[in-house]
Amino acid sequence: MACALSMVSTGFSYYSGLGLKKPSRVGGAVTHRRQRAVVRAESINPEIRKSEEKVVDSVIVSELSKPLTAYCRCWRSGTFPLCDGSHVKHNKANGDNVGPLLVKKQ
Repeated sequence: MACALSMVSTGFSYYSGLGLKKPSRVGGAVTHRRQRAVVRAESINPEIRKSEEKVVDSVIVSELSKPLTAYCRCWRSGTFPLCDGSHVKHNKANGDNVGPLLVKKQ
């Protein structure tokens, strides 16, 4: 019994049906049925500035502790919300061009 829900805005698809335990009642006893959630990566940037090799925006702020901070926009970073460069692998695998948001000290 699998169901699919596609979340286009985030670029992920969710499939339920094979691995998490879900309780059910059988003849007075509670049993657990296994379900698995599978997340499939798709293009995160379907239409914004596709002619550019990598989409990176900068914001200048006067009060910051660091001169430059990169924030993740691909949702793949191991240090989320900070960028760790994971978008490079994602872009190569999916033909995408997502890059970080750079916040710069003025």
